[in-house]
Amino acid sequence: MEIKKIQKQTKKLFEEIFKVLAPPPDLKLSEWADKYRILSPEASAEPGKWRTSRVPHQKEIMDAITDVDIKKVVVKSAAQIGKTDAMILNTIGYYIHYEPSPIMVLQPTIQMSETFSKDRLSPMIRDTEVIAERINDKTRNSGNTILQKIFPGGHVTMVGANSPSSLASRPIRILLADEIDRYPATAGNEGDPLLLASKRTTTFWNKKEVNVSTPTIKGISRIEVEYENSSKGEWNVPCPICGELQPLKWANVIFDKEDLSEIRYTCEYCGVISSEVEWKEHFAKGCFIHENPENQIKGYHLNTLGSTLATWEDVVSKFIKANDEAKKGNIELLKSWTNTELGETWEEDGEQVDDDALYKRRERYNCEVPQEVLYLTAGVDTQDDRFEIEVVGWGPDYESWGIQYTAIYGDLTQEQVWNELDIFLSQTFTRADGAKMKIICTCVDSGGHFSNQVYKFCKARFNRRVFAIKGSNDSAAAYIQKPTKNNREQAYLFTLGVDTGKSLLLQRLKVEEEGPGYCHFPKEESKSYNESYFVSLTSERQVLRYKKGRPLFVWELKDKGIHKRNEALDCRNYATAAIEITGLPLKKDEPKEKTITTHTRKRRVRGGML
Repeated sequence: MEIKKIQKQTKKLFEEIFKVLAPPPDLKLSEWADKYRILSPEASAEPGKWRTSRVPHQKEIMDAITDVDIKKVVVKSAAQIGKTDAMILNTIGYYIHYEPSPIMVLQPTIQMSETFSKDRLSPMIRDTEVIAERINDKTRNSGNTILQKIFPGGHVTMVGANSPSSLASRPIRILLADEIDRYPATAGNEGDPLLLASKRTTTFWNKKEVNVSTPTIKGISRIEVEYENSSKGEWNVPCPICGELQPLKWANVIFDKEDLSEIRYTCEYCGVISSEVEWKEHFAKGCFIHENPENQIKGYHLNTLGSTLATWEDVVSKFIKANDEAKKGNIELLKSWTNTELGETWEEDGEQVDDDALYKRRERYNCEVPQEVLYLTAGVDTQDDRFEIEVVGWGPDYESWGIQYTAIYGDLTQEQVWNELDIFLSQTFTRADGAKMKIICTCVDSGGHFSNQVYKFCKARFNRRVFAIKGSNDSAAAYIQKPTKNNREQAYLFTLGVDTGKSLLLQRLKVEEEGPGYCHFPKEESKSYNESYFVSLTSERQVLRYKKGRPLFVWELKDKGIHKRNEALDCRNYATAAIEITGLPLKKDEPKEKTITTHTRKRRVRGGML
């Protein structure tokens, strides 16, 4: 009897041991989330138990992340599809609870990593019981910090792509790279941060990498490159009438700009127009269709139209606002809308302006300065044997008028030519109403052989806002940077992001309707806006180039063999910088603006443009 009792106890003991040591049953990420994940009130409009059925577009993506045969998952998408919760936080929770591993979360900056930890990760740890049991996030004595959470069998480390030290060698099994299009080209001098982080996973046979981002500009978008080398899955939903699966395309959306109460969509196959509600009732039957299904790198793309987390009215209203701004010359909102709502890259390679079209649209002012002009600025390009100068008039919302373009020839080592420049910049211009106007700010190029002479000239005229400028070598530099006095004459020197300024000018030259951002040019011969001026103004184009393996947009001469002169472009760039430096308002709420707006509007109506 005693022996049987011992055998029974031994059997029970081994059963308990095997139960503990047995591998966990197969559980997909979506199943884990449905069973354990709790959405926190700080981070969700609908806190409580996670339900994958509410976000059918996320299911396949989540399950691919925990598929042992898939090493890499790429998600190129719109902003409002729940990427952070589904693909970052759920993945962290799964591996903490189910397969403890060293995990790295790579954000664009360290500051964003801290924000992610405080606002998203810590609430999930607190509210999801199976994670809270494994991470003591309440006291400092636990060894946990804002950027690292330790648990039995692993850790979650949050790092910034802008910090080479945070990407230092440490083995990780799970790499979660968020918003990769916002990473810097290089982490210090160490190289591409995404590549550096990927190398940390090489020691694990069962490694996993997840790259997630809304795309940016075509040709330099990291997520675009990753997606193009993947299986290229596109989210498809069935037509509520014929049932044919199809991706939802912006071109098929139908709406009334004046009434967004009902937005509809046309089926690609049967042509029947159905409402948003009718389409979304069938989203649960949607699926990803992969262009290269055999590719082991699984890629996914979807836009906001296919998401259950946003309304079509929101998408359309944002488009209307962005499109209205684009008509005024500000395309930034439309770029952002394309990236964040459609989940597509913005194409702008090789942009240029036609000089002949600008020449043909010249107009007669019949005065020295048109009535709409509020301020005058000047840009001076310094050459070895001359100054080239443009005076530009500025009206509301950066509508501009070319006032005069001229050149002053002479020996720049002699005082006489500098005196002639001073006389020109000191002159008074007469507006149509008889008002006398002075140039309120001038930018003088100091980047050539006469830097010290420029500094000396500008310092003596500081009270007239005559400033020395030089161009930045950084193509992505801010347009106007804080001035310094680090020169022999201790004159104020502004460093300009000249490429940024050229991009801004390119946008404005493309505006075809008079009003905000539009550029006027005079026909009067005395003002020197001839064919040569417009060839020089449009002498460069924006092209895509690669520097140290990274793509970037730069400005190059269109035809280096024929049109080598770009002084007019530089002068207009400097005159534009001058109005920015003044900080003067150019808004429609100014008292004088009412008259200007009314005058301009009447002129447009007569021209048949409204």
